[in-house]
Amino acid sequence: MREQRAQFQANRRASGAASGFTVARRRFAMLDQKATVVLVAISVAVWLLDLVSGRALSGVLLYYAPVADTQPWRIITGLFVHSSFFHILFNMWALWIFGRMLENLLGTWRFLALYFLAGLGGDLAVTILSPTTPVVGASGAIFGLFAAFFVIQRSLGYNAVQLLVIMGLNLIVGFLPGTAISWQAHIGGIVLGFITGFVFARTRNIRQRGLQIGLLVGEAVVLLAGILLGAAGLFA
Repeated sequence: MREQRAQFQANRRASGAASGFTVARRRFAMLDQKATVVLVAISVAVWLLDLVSGRALSGVLLYYAPVADTQPWRIITGLFVHSSFFHILFNMWALWIFGRMLENLLGTWRFLALYFLAGLGGDLAVTILSPTTPVVGASGAIFGLFAAFFVIQRSLGYNAVQLLVIMGLNLIVGFLPGTAISWQAHIGGIVLGFITGFVFARTRNIRQRGLQIGLLVGEAVVLLAGILLGAAGLFA
């Protein structure tokens, strides 16, 4: 991850490639990287409050597919709940590194769209592959950041093989016995990260903004529909 961050900075200095993904006179330029800080702050605050409540808060916020249709807030709040210190430490470390790079590259609102779409992808994968398993954590969204960053870097002609190594190693860890890691959420996040990264890479031109927004909204609608249908038991 450290090598990938260094390479990203070198690529950016050498070619100014980030400008291809940002509007020349972006209205919200001053907000760059602040969304990453807010996401980390909310996650840490929720984790601390969960500890104080004796884990009662996580019971209300975690993602659990069978009740997602009647308690839809869990679709989003599950991303901010973590099971242990090391769980939140790794996730927030990864979010801090790649979140700031992607937010700077894409802009705040595109970055947030990517983050939550990848998170929804993780929820949908859990709903389809393991519907009775309660899930916590931002891992699905973070794997989506990895995948999108890989696609965007490749579209700009840069090497991002290290990210494939990171994703591969962490996917393998999720399959090890006794780890209690939701590999389903990881896979769902990766798939949506690749899709959303491809959308960004193919709609960089400002004249394609309407198409880009439409595709992102379409992703969200399909994901939410799939999650709610799965919660209603239609995938059983």
